[in-house]
Amino acid sequence: MPFYFEAFVPASLSFLKDIITEPAFLMGLIAFVGLVALREKPHKILTGTLGPILGYLMLSAGSGVITSNLDPLAKMIEHGFNITGVVPNNEAIVSVAQKVLGVETMSVLVAGLIFNLLIARFTRYKYVFLTGHHSFFMACLLSAVLGAIGIHGWELILLGGFFLGAWSAISPAIGQRQTLRVTDGDDIAMGHFSSLGYYLAGIIGKLVGNNSKSTEEIEVPEKWSFLRNTTISTALTMMFFYVIAALVAGPEFVSSLSDGKNYIIFAVLCGLQFAVGVSIVYSGVRMILADLIPAFQGIATKVIPNALPAVDCAVFFTYAPTAVIVGFVSSFIGGLIGMLILGLLGGVLIIPGMVPHFFCGATAGVYGNATGGRRGAIAGAFINGLALAFIPALLLPVLGDLGFANTTFGDIDFGIIGILLGKLGEFFGTTGIYLLAALVLAVLIAPNFLSKNKNAINNPEYEE
Repeated sequence: MPFYFEAFVPASLSFLKDIITEPAFLMGLIAFVGLVALREKPHKILTGTLGPILGYLMLSAGSGVITSNLDPLAKMIEHGFNITGVVPNNEAIVSVAQKVLGVETMSVLVAGLIFNLLIARFTRYKYVFLTGHHSFFMACLLSAVLGAIGIHGWELILLGGFFLGAWSAISPAIGQRQTLRVTDGDDIAMGHFSSLGYYLAGIIGKLVGNNSKSTEEIEVPEKWSFLRNTTISTALTMMFFYVIAALVAGPEFVSSLSDGKNYIIFAVLCGLQFAVGVSIVYSGVRMILADLIPAFQGIATKVIPNALPAVDCAVFFTYAPTAVIVGFVSSFIGGLIGMLILGLLGGVLIIPGMVPHFFCGATAGVYGNATGGRRGAIAGAFINGLALAFIPALLLPVLGDLGFANTTFGDIDFGIIGILLGKLGEFFGTTGIYLLAALVLAVLIAPNFLSKNKNAINNPEYEE
């Protein structure tokens, strides 16, 4: 019997981890609970549950196409311009960390979900974080940093779970007013751990916008009207980038990536496939929103009053498709300039990761556009790109041995939280971590006493 029990516990943890880290299942589960709470008919429960699952799988498929086609672009740029350094990549650093932190990460992940639901139920931070893979990445970061400070066992699980659950509820709340501008009042929130970069882009946009027109209002002459088609304009833009990168890298190197295919043809195909991936993402997002938001009303009225779903950054792409491309390009340029500055300062070169600069830069462009139009999209995403260079460089020493894997966490929230915890632990030990936990707890419960309003904090009735 003890043997079976010991085998059952890791299997159970693995099962929970696979459910929680798969946003498709998590969204489906939330939609199911909401529809049951609304007492919908069985066939509506079935379709309403499958809709978000299929929508997110479609979004993931599109993201996979985008990511797989960004990889050769990054390699061509690195080879063509002879750049060597650290490439931020969440998946890569997590794969290294899991070799020594597997059980701790899964335990913190489960505890974090429970804390997030409790916080949403009993405080005004009523945001339920649904981007499971980012929760997994954050659980891994917390396990690594807290473990390096000297916190282990149940202490690590509870503290890590509390910080994960708290940030899962607080981070959407911080920028919810900006998010309402992005979505024109749709009842969703940002559920992605590069959120501080998006909110900063929104602030920058407001500062520089000065009545700048939206990226979506760009006037296009009749003969160029085909550029209004997002898929076509994305394809043309990305083909240009790929062809330039292929020419710089040279046919011999590109042939090693293309299995002997002509290097120009390979570059053109990558650009076209990238555009197809973006189109698939948009289709998946529309499917998610069509079913998740109505189903979530059951959660908001019956289970966790006034709750809001916090969803992946790609969900926001459909609100400003042109800003997505503007943001990506501006963020990448910011990343290149940040890399050059780090080189001049004698620091570790942070090579712009194409994946974070596309997904995070694009979202920063959408937020900058919402507050400052075209100028806001360009400036906000550019500053986001600089942050994606400097913050991972500052995080590297905090990660200790994990930082020698030639990679680091790429998104801004990971860097800021890792640096904050690491420095507190360095200067004040575990006392500093507990003081921070007490401060976070006070921030969570204070709004309950300061106002009788029961709505989610920073989520007023939207007014244009």
